[in-house]
Amino acid sequence: MSAGLGAGGSGQVVAFPGGRGAAQVGFDRDELQRILDLYGRMVAAGEWRDYAMDFDRHSATFAAFRRTAERPHARVEKRPALRNKQGMWTLFGEHGQVLKRGHELANVLAPMERRLLKAVDED
Repeated sequence: MSAGLGAGGSGQVVAFPGGRGAAQVGFDRDELQRILDLYGRMVAAGEWRDYAMDFDRHSATFAAFRRTAERPHARVEKRPALRNKQGMWTLFGEHGQVLKRGHELANVLAPMERRLLKAVDED
């Protein structure tokens, strides 16, 4: 049997099952810049110390932590399947509660921006 030929010896190329529908969701450069800008300011204010990102077929998630070993203090999720419904952006709080949903990232991050202003004012 020749190299590269299957059991039938026909030499046919078989397409990989699944197609292109299983693409990974990610953040655009502008979106990531806005999220990391907020993260940097929260680190400077002493509120956050670590972060994690997760990407899969359905969503992209950015989680910010006060300490590495605990649950996220805040989590921003991008879920494009909800774009035409309630908005693809969701902000979750420390206990998993939905703090804000929307179509625009800036509006969804607004509660964290206000919390940052309070943290800076307290110092």
